[in-house]
Amino acid sequence: MPIQQSDVLYTAVATAENGRDGRVATDDGRLDVVVNPPRAMGGSGAGTNPEQLFAAGYSACFQGALGVVAREVGADLTGATVTAKVGLGKNGDGFGIIVEISADIPKVDRGAAMSLVEKAHEVCPYSKATRGNITVTLV
Repeated sequence: MPIQQSDVLYTAVATAENGRDGRVATDDGRLDVVVNPPRAMGGSGAGTNPEQLFAAGYSACFQGALGVVAREVGADLTGATVTAKVGLGKNGDGFGIIVEISADIPKVDRGAAMSLVEKAHEVCPYSKATRGNITVTLV
């Protein structure tokens, strides 16, 4: 169920200038980066790109969700990492993205780790936002 405005605890604000070949910054100045298309898409690759920013946000959010579900079962996440790979490609008359999420949880056996990842995917806000819109693969 979608949240309502009255449920909002925090709002992030970012403004882009010149789209994929410009700059993006948050209103608090904590993030201020040059964005350029990657070399693989004919750009200079001199700055970051929206897919890298999405991957960074998704991986951080997903690891937070992983922490929530791990605490519920007493799993040890010491040394754990989450990696998000965001692919961009042609989709009909435009473009679309695809995501692969992987987690390395060294203190938990592979079966239990995958169970945690699947549970985290159910509660992660990014996963909820993308569910039914893009392909997200958990590995």
